Amino acid sequence: GQRAQGAPLHFLCRIGSSANPELIPEVLQVNDLPLADLHSLLARYALQLQLVPNDTPIPGSFWGDPEAGVIGSTVYVRSDTPVHSLLHEACHLIVLPPERRALVHTDASDSALEEDATCYLQIVLADELDGVGRERLMADMDAWGYSFRLGSARAWFEHDAEDARHWLLQRGLLPAHAA
Repeated sequence: GQRAQGAPLHFLCRIGSSANPELIPEVLQVNDLPLADLHSLLARYALQLQLVPNDTPIPGSFWGDPEAGVIGSTVYVRSDTPVHSLLHEACHLIVLPPERRALVHTDASDSALEEDATCYLQIVLADELDGVGRERLMADMDAWGYSFRLGSARAWFEHDAEDARHWLLQRGLLPAHAA
């Protein structure tokens, strides 16, 4: 869709490690899915998945525990890491060229369009995981506190994400079912 010059594409607001655990919404977590499926999905993009022990700080986590972390081409998670967080951080790495990917530590994005492409791709890749799918992932994103100008992940994805989709298509980063 069209947006005013300089208008933000969306804002990401996440619950960090200082959040009251009783207020953290119920979302799909890494422990809800077969680890082999997660490893396989990331391996298709030359990424590694590293499971760290529970109650251990997650290396490279921008938002703090239990959110996923990134260092180089590795995505770090615990069993209580939300699936949306794992996908989001993995997609940050997927959208980067290999020379930039190697330099990543904690913060992987440097543009609003890259951030949007990351969000778009994480929604699309949710369809690649049995038991997740885009509908559930978008609901989890909204429950967790991702904030989009149109009010929800679904509204953004369906009505305001054409630039992100186009960016991904230009780089050959969308799976065949989504292109």
